[in-house]
Amino acid sequence: MPDIIRHLSAREAVIGSILSSAPDLYWRKGGIQMMELTVDATVENLDTVTDFVNGQLEQAGCSPKVIMQTDLAVEEIYVNIAHYAYHPKTGKATIRCAVGGDPLQVVIGFVDEGKPYNPLEKEKPDVTVSAKERQIGGLGVFLAQKMMDDISYEFQNGKNILTICKKFK
Repeated sequence: MPDIIRHLSAREAVIGSILSSAPDLYWRKGGIQMMELTVDATVENLDTVTDFVNGQLEQAGCSPKVIMQTDLAVEEIYVNIAHYAYHPKTGKATIRCAVGGDPLQVVIGFVDEGKPYNPLEKEKPDVTVSAKERQIGGLGVFLAQKMMDDISYEFQNGKNILTICKKFK
């Protein structure tokens, strides 16, 4: 990795690595550590994905509250990929997790090559009505947006890239 990486935020490092043609699977520069996991995008791999992210958070000394909030977002986003990205087939999902920066934060990038879809454009659910009256779907991404400090989507080079960020307050 070039020395310029030491000046990047954790989010920029994750995005840059996702868009790189040959990213390192593990690197540490300037206080930012990133790891990558690629799995078949199936619900059966949810525990593998959450264990992977939690391992990074625990190693960085993240509080149980932030781990729980991040778990919720990771679960909602990954399950959406597993259910919809390649339906009715199965494809790969790559999760890149970077911890670092000032303030200390985690940035998680979810990458798939499924159908282009920006979940952030979906209409927000009406949380003022009862669950019985509310339309099905959309609540998971809505909750992820509420739990995370930042969430963004882009479609580049045939890849859906959803990135979440949570500061370790």
